[in-house]
Amino acid sequence: MSNKYCQSCGMPLKRDPESGGTNADGSRSEEYCSYCYKAGAFTYPCDDVREFQEHCRKMMIAGGHHPFTAWLFTRGMRRLPRWKNAHRQR
Repeated sequence: MSNKYCQSCGMPLKRDPESGGTNADGSRSEEYCSYCYKAGAFTYPCDDVREFQEHCRKMMIAGGHHPFTAWLFTRGMRRLPRWKNAHRQR
């Protein structure tokens, strides 16, 4: 994989249980994790990084992470390529 982290959520790709998302042709994505990207599309389509951060925090907490840890892991998302050109970065 060329990227070490998902370019949408920032998760280390080596931690992805499916070894990355999938492109439309079924090949493995080298940019996005399986939680963010399947069959060539984002699993949570939105262009608001704050909305996506909140979604990810909730999913992490539901998966057993402490709320502070979830906040810490999501705070740098706006610097990732998916969000740099998002229409509604507030």
